[in-house]
Amino acid sequence: MTIQDFDIQVAGGQHVEYAQQICDEMAESAKARGTGIAKRSPQYVADKMLEGKAVIALHKDGTWAGFCYIETWSHGDFVANSGLIVNPEFRKVGLAKAIKERVFQLSRQKYPNSKIFGLTTGLAVMKINSDLGYEPVTYSELTQDEDFWKGCRSCVNFDILMSKDRKNCMCTAMLFDPAEKQKEYEDKMRKITHKATLLERIENALRKIGHEPIGR
Repeated sequence: MTIQDFDIQVAGGQHVEYAQQICDEMAESAKARGTGIAKRSPQYVADKMLEGKAVIALHKDGTWAGFCYIETWSHGDFVANSGLIVNPEFRKVGLAKAIKERVFQLSRQKYPNSKIFGLTTGLAVMKINSDLGYEPVTYSELTQDEDFWKGCRSCVNFDILMSKDRKNCMCTAMLFDPAEKQKEYEDKMRKITHKATLLERIENALRKIGHEPIGR
């Protein structure tokens, strides 16, 4: 089995039938890890599909294989790619990475100016986020929307979070800031342009020297 055996696409109304399975697996996965994620109802997941704010992976035989959805916070200033889950039958083939990459692309398309963030304890997810351009940050750099933090109540570490005044917890915070990435890109291009200009000046100087008559 390879990643080519799966169709990863933006979820729609035709996928609502999978909402209950997805929620059940989210709950089982959280229990197995000993941590929690914001609990979502099948209706909530279905609504995300209908809004075009979710990505689903299906095996070529039609079996549900993976899922992730988009949430917005602080009036759209922040976006989170939440609820990443892979069907246990289809793990170890790179689905998590492929789904994360697709939902990240969807987030950039829908919210090009929003900061994209995540909280995770999983090293694999941290690696995927890092490859996408996320940077580790302090919790103070994330959304301060109360509704987002209420979602942590279902986590076994919620008491730790609150005891630390929401400044840190067991999860690592990571952030993709499009403004910062644009600045990095512009700085890089300026350096490249500067090097090209300098090289051109050197080449012109060498050509000039080459055309000058040799003195006696």
